[in-house]
Amino acid sequence: MKLRKLGMVALVAAATVFGMGVSAPTHAKTLKMAYDADPVSLDPMEQLSGGTLQMSHMVFDPLIRFAKDLSYEGRLATKWEQVNETTMRFHLRKGVKFHSGNDFTANDVAWTLDRLKKSADFKGLFEPFTGSKIVDDYTIELMTAEPYPLVLTMMTYLFPMDSKFYTGTDANGNPKDMLKKHGDAYASTNESGTGPYVVASREQGVRVEFKRFADYWDKESKGNVSEIILTPIKEAPTRVAALLAGDIDFIAPVPPTDLKRIEDHDGSNLVTMTGTRIITFQMNQERVEAFKDKRVRQAIVYAVNNEGIVQKIMKGFGTAAAQQSAAGQLGHVEALKPRYDLKKAKELMKEAGYEKGFNITMMAPNNRYVNDAKIAEAVASMLSKINIKVDLTTMPKAQYWPKFDERAADMMMIGWHPDTEDSANYSEFLLMTPNKDTGKGQYNSGNYANAELDALVNKANTITDQAERKKLLQQVEQLAYDDAAFVPLHWQNLAWAARKGVHIEDIVNVMNFPYMGDLVID
Repeated sequence: MKLRKLGMVALVAAATVFGMGVSAPTHAKTLKMAYDADPVSLDPMEQLSGGTLQMSHMVFDPLIRFAKDLSYEGRLATKWEQVNETTMRFHLRKGVKFHSGNDFTANDVAWTLDRLKKSADFKGLFEPFTGSKIVDDYTIELMTAEPYPLVLTMMTYLFPMDSKFYTGTDANGNPKDMLKKHGDAYASTNESGTGPYVVASREQGVRVEFKRFADYWDKESKGNVSEIILTPIKEAPTRVAALLAGDIDFIAPVPPTDLKRIEDHDGSNLVTMTGTRIITFQMNQERVEAFKDKRVRQAIVYAVNNEGIVQKIMKGFGTAAAQQSAAGQLGHVEALKPRYDLKKAKELMKEAGYEKGFNITMMAPNNRYVNDAKIAEAVASMLSKINIKVDLTTMPKAQYWPKFDERAADMMMIGWHPDTEDSANYSEFLLMTPNKDTGKGQYNSGNYANAELDALVNKANTITDQAERKKLLQQVEQLAYDDAAFVPLHWQNLAWAARKGVHIEDIVNVMNFPYMGDLVID
C-alpha cells in the first residue's frame, strides 16, 4: 500500500521563521535524510511514539536528556535538587528564545506539564505528578503524590511548549492548544519550540524541511547542519539504494538484509547498537472469546517460533524474547526463555476445546518496525498450524495508528521502547488495565486486565530502593509470562547509515532519538 499523499500544509511558527529567526551561516551544510516515515504531527504531545520524540528533539528541547551512557544531561534545566521526598526543584536556563521570539520561562514548564497530564498518550507517564509551583521566572518545583523514583527520567519527556504562542484560538475558532489525535488541530501543524530547528515547510508523507534556528541557545554545540530535508521512503531497499547512490546522506532504519552491503561500501558508514524495543502481538479479549482462556493465549505463544523469525526474517539482527524487559533492565528475569513448541500448542488448544480452531483478524504496520509486514505474515502462517485462520491487513503507520487506537482487529502488532529505560514503562502502557483517566494501558489493544499485575506496577513506582523495586518488576514479568498476557517476538536491534563525513556515530543512541542539532558534517 502506498503512502497517502496529503495536501500541503504551510507551517509558520512565527514571522521570524522565514526571516531573522532562521540561521544562514556562511558555510551552510545541508543534510538529506530518509526515514521510513515522517512525523504524523508537529504536536509533541499528540502521540507517544518514536517518530514524535525524534521530531521533538529537533524542534523542541527537553528539560533533561539522556547522554550516551544514559546519565542525565541538563538542557533547559541547568540543575536540580530534591526539596523533600515528593518535591524536586529545577533551575531553568536563562536567555532561551522560542521560535516565535517569546522568552522561555517557568510559566512555559508549568503550562506544558498541565497539558501533558491531559494528553491521552502522555497522562499515564505524568500521572504521579500532582502539579507545579513557580518560584520565579527561572525556578520551578514539581510535586508528586508519593515518592517517585523516575522524576528526572520523566523530564526527558517534558519538552516545554511556547505557552503564549499556543494561547488563543485559531482561524476555525478552536483553542490553539487543543489536543486532537490524527486531526488538524493548530498544534498539529504549527510549532514554536526552543529546539535547534524550525519547520520551514511540510507536506505530509512527502517532505519536511527544517532550518537552523538562528537564536538557538546552545552555542556550545558543535552541530553545523543549517538545513535538513527529510524525505520519507517506506521501502527499505529504496532507502539503501538512495544512500549508496549519494542521493541521501543519512538513513534509518537499515534493514538487516543490507547491513553487510553498507558495511562493505567505501563511501558509507554503518552504526549498529543492541536495542531494547520489544516487538509483540496483543490478543484482544473483548473481541475474541477464546482469548479469555489462558490456555489459548499460551497455545498462541507456543505456536509462534520467534527464534526462527529472528534467524530467517531478521537475519540475526534481533534477540528472541520471552518477556518485555531486555537484559540489563531492572525487571529482566534471566530464567524466562522463548518457548516455541508446536506439539504443546496443539495440546493446549485441544484442552481448551478449540482443537478445530477459529477465525481472527490481524493488523500490522508495514513501515514502522524492521520487517514488520513480513513478521506478521510469518506469525499468521504459524497460527494456521493450530487451526487459527488469520485475515491479515498491513498498512503504513500513518493509517495504522488510528486503527490501533480503534482496536480495529483481533490481534494487533505493537513495538515498545521504554524511553525511560525502565521496566515498568512497558507494563504501564502495554499491559496495565486500560484506564482513560490515568492513561495507564493506553497501548493495551488486547484489553488485558490483571489486578495483581496492576498493583505490582503501581507499587514499584513508589519504591526508591532499587533492590526492592527489582523484585516487584521481576514478579510482573513472571506473571505476564505465566498468563501469556501477550505474544513476545523479539527485541529489535538498531542500525543507522550515512555517507562518510556525516558523523552520526556521535549523535545516535539506544533510545533512537538522534540529537540532530549536534550533528557535524565534514
